[in-house]
Amino acid sequence: MTRKSADAQGGHTIRDVAARAGVSASTVSRVLAGDYPVSAQTRTRVMRAVAALDYVPDARAKAIAGTGTPTLAFVLDDITGPSFTHMAHGVEREATRLGHLCLVHSTDGNDEQLSAFVEMMRAQRAAAVILVGGAHSSPAYEERAARWARALHAAGSRLVLCGRGPLAPKGNVDGAEQAPVTVVEYDNESGAHTLTAHLLGRGHRRVLFLGGSPDNTTLQGRERGYVAAHRALGLEPDPALRLPGDFTRDSGHRLMRRALAERLDFTAVFAATDMVAAGALTALHEAGMSVPGDVSLAGYDDIPFARDLFPALTTVHVPYEELGRLAVRTALTRNPEGPDEHLLIGTHVVVRDSTAPAGD
Repeated sequence: MTRKSADAQGGHTIRDVAARAGVSASTVSRVLAGDYPVSAQTRTRVMRAVAALDYVPDARAKAIAGTGTPTLAFVLDDITGPSFTHMAHGVEREATRLGHLCLVHSTDGNDEQLSAFVEMMRAQRAAAVILVGGAHSSPAYEERAARWARALHAAGSRLVLCGRGPLAPKGNVDGAEQAPVTVVEYDNESGAHTLTAHLLGRGHRRVLFLGGSPDNTTLQGRERGYVAAHRALGLEPDPALRLPGDFTRDSGHRLMRRALAERLDFTAVFAATDMVAAGALTALHEAGMSVPGDVSLAGYDDIPFARDLFPALTTVHVPYEELGRLAVRTALTRNPEGPDEHLLIGTHVVVRDSTAPAGD
């Protein structure tokens, strides 16, 4: 941008500051960066010129030069998801505590948009790019993520997978094992296993599993736990009792109405998320059914409104805010020469009023 065009927009360039202070542009740059000794008199003249012109340094140029406030990016598919909101809060709080600026970007599941954003963060020398939530499991995803990880690492940045598992080992996708990635996830499968065991332990043998896309890694972990809990008791869950959808309230409502219309035989429901459970609860109430009198209902996530549903929802608590904080701490304080880190934090079942023994 020329000085004329900058002035036309109401801004000033570093050359304007230099001219007003009677020094070179490189001297102004050194004063603002604070990384080179200059005399007190020169510094005073420069800062007076900056104040008089209301000069704001170009953040993009500072990022490329490796100066200015360091940035990290928090990337997710859907910014409206309640669990992601709490994770974003943890990321922002920890980034601020460590002196970093946090950017939040929502892709709406668009892979091309995500690739473009990662490249932009690489060019701007972001300290870390944190990808949040489950991914659509496929070789293409593994290859893209490994490529992003290597590109960010080469620029001094870091790819963090938060709330999803590590990349596939070498042999499934060539080179993925060497991709420099930090993984911070919660024990998704174990939480689902414990919740299903809770329902089975109360005598339920027909547990409807509701919601989630089959190729989503989060759903896959929860479904593995659901199946494993049955098999631990010598049971085989009925495939007809697994209805895929997505993780939204509307999906839960639609799928429950379908289950009732098809007269599926079940006494309990494991909803893939609390949002799915909320929709299912509404559909059950609309059908004149009592929870937990007619059907026990449980969710996953323990988002705040789960305790305010009627009845209050039994669910799996995931410490989403701490997960976000841990992702930031791990990415920003790790030893660059050390091994890649894979951290797993625990979950636990919160029993409330929406589940009861079968037949009660």
